[in-house]
Amino acid sequence: MKFEIKNLTIATIAALGIVAGGAGARAADQDIVETAVAAGQFKTLAAALNEAGLVSTLKGSGPFTVFAPTDAAFAKLPAGTVENLLKPENKDKLTAILTYHVVPGRVMAADVAKLQTAKTVNGKMLNVSTKGSGVTVNDANVTRTDIAASNGVIHVVDTVILPPNN
Repeated sequence: MKFEIKNLTIATIAALGIVAGGAGARAADQDIVETAVAAGQFKTLAAALNEAGLVSTLKGSGPFTVFAPTDAAFAKLPAGTVENLLKPENKDKLTAILTYHVVPGRVMAADVAKLQTAKTVNGKMLNVSTKGSGVTVNDANVTRTDIAASNGVIHVVDTVILPPNN
């Protein structure tokens, strides 16, 4: 699936202050948004956070745990879904989806593996299960864990996690 991300120009990123720090900056010195942008595989997530008005929230003190879908995860959605969600008239739905990927507090991989459910920022529950040596959150596989940020932690997922009734 190929799509264009509107409104995510370098100027927009710079204006939001989400450009990663200097080359020598460590992830733990950057907030969740800066860490995700610096990773380079979360461009769609960054655009969605921008459109939903959640950048300042995830740059806040937290701590937050973010199950971050990669660009490839967003590409797995049906054709036109991302473009539709990024429209201003769908901001509430986009916000509900994005906040379903965020759990209050700093939940490290060792803690995630012990959970069966986790309450998200949008108030709905995620199902967490361990399969072999891996962890799934709803239908998403956690592919990388414990990416430290100054205000929380990121766990990479291979699928966009849709809240119930969406």
